[in-house]
Amino acid sequence: MTPSPRAPYLTAALTSSTRSPHATGALVLADGTVFLGQGLGAEAEAVGEVCFNTAMTGYEEILTDPSYAAQIVAFTFPHIGNVGVNNEDIETSSPAAAAAARGAVFRALPTPHSNWRAQGELGQWLKQRNIVAIAGLDTRALTRRLREHGAANAMIAHHQEGAFDLDALVARARDWPGLVGLDLAKEVTCAQSYTVAEGRWRWPAGAAAIAKPKFTVVVFDYGVKRNILRALGDIGAKCVVLPATATAEEAMARKPDGVLLSNGPGDPAATGVYAAPQIKKLVESGIPVMGVCLGHQMLGLALGARTVKMPQGHHGANHPVQDKSTGKVEIVSMNHGFAIDAASLPKGVKETHVSLFDGSNCGIELEGKPVFSVQYHPEASPGPQDSHYLFERFAKLMAARKKRAA
Repeated sequence: MTPSPRAPYLTAALTSSTRSPHATGALVLADGTVFLGQGLGAEAEAVGEVCFNTAMTGYEEILTDPSYAAQIVAFTFPHIGNVGVNNEDIETSSPAAAAAARGAVFRALPTPHSNWRAQGELGQWLKQRNIVAIAGLDTRALTRRLREHGAANAMIAHHQEGAFDLDALVARARDWPGLVGLDLAKEVTCAQSYTVAEGRWRWPAGAAAIAKPKFTVVVFDYGVKRNILRALGDIGAKCVVLPATATAEEAMARKPDGVLLSNGPGDPAATGVYAAPQIKKLVESGIPVMGVCLGHQMLGLALGARTVKMPQGHHGANHPVQDKSTGKVEIVSMNHGFAIDAASLPKGVKETHVSLFDGSNCGIELEGKPVFSVQYHPEASPGPQDSHYLFERFAKLMAARKKRAA
């Protein structure tokens, strides 16, 4: 099967194999839709859920965000790779989460990089991280498909000789169970605890060490991004990172001033089976608790709410979210395919933030307790710093607790 120059994607009857000197990459959706293009990165095959991301910058941070585990990221911005890659922008903090995204989809092949911070080029970097990628397809057509029909299970493949068994790829995409019911936090979490005390990256020094921490924060690692740890460092916190399966007792034994529930991949209801009871104990202890993304969803579960799978999810760095208490609109970075059902929030749990795209829940707080969370990523800088105040709020809650205990 050879793609027509007028057909950016194919839904014709599949043959058992295809060989083309021009197509070395394939993206095959579970419904039989086939996109052919030029493969790059790892020469392999990978299965996952395809989602589109509308960010125009930060592709390295996106592809190393553990929240993208078991997903294939289609970038709507056409020029990806032009600033190269570097070790300072990698978001994974645990070796277990090194791969993060399973695949990447680009409109155009990455151009030669041009940036003073670049340490390498994107194609080779993708190969080193075992990420399968494809370029040269119509990402607008793919995005429309996902917008109209929802995120899709798919196979992405890269073979230099251009030979693909499309029937087999479709079958594998259909057989993959998807993200619902999938606990991925255990796959990306750290194997053992570790400590971090550094602030945000600043030119020209980079990420500076925090010499005299004011707070100790226990971070439950469900797939934590490195910049979350650095944002906590910016408020004077030393971070003690614990595995996703750690207990409340193990956390409190570290004598923390606060607890952060991190971002992460997969279905929150699946991870919440073992995490939500521990979170409930932490809330009941009175210690300040802050949740981010998956941590936000699991805090909701621990407080009695439920979570739902979204049709497309939110993936991008240009999402408007409104703070209901002030009316302020923040431009935020988002990456989630599940959300708290606002209608299920129990009495005493207040909705604090909402998406202005679809009205979905983006923040909660527990009345009378130093406990809050947001669906988006306050450590990111799309606004560029619209949401950094949330870490300052967390610091004030921890400072107040320390003052009461003194």
